[in-house]
Amino acid sequence: MCFFFSLIPATFFVTLGFFVLFASHKAVGGIRVFGIVLTIWIFMLALFPPIAGAYVTLSGQCPMEQMMKEFRNRVTQP
Repeated sequence: MCFFFSLIPATFFVTLGFFVLFASHKAVGGIRVFGIVLTIWIFMLALFPPIAGAYVTLSGQCPMEQMMKEFRNRVTQP
């Protein structure tokens, strides 16, 4: 569950990186190089949420999953 929610910020960062890359290709000189470096940094930043979400989900530390288990136990017990 945490993995799927981690895709939301990753999508935001990938979209932002695409627009920065698009804008940097229109620029000239040092701004273009800065834009390309910034784009690489944003794409690397976009990798972090899915990796962290996968780790949290696979290790069983997802707080949403624990809350759902507690709720299920309360509902099923008379």
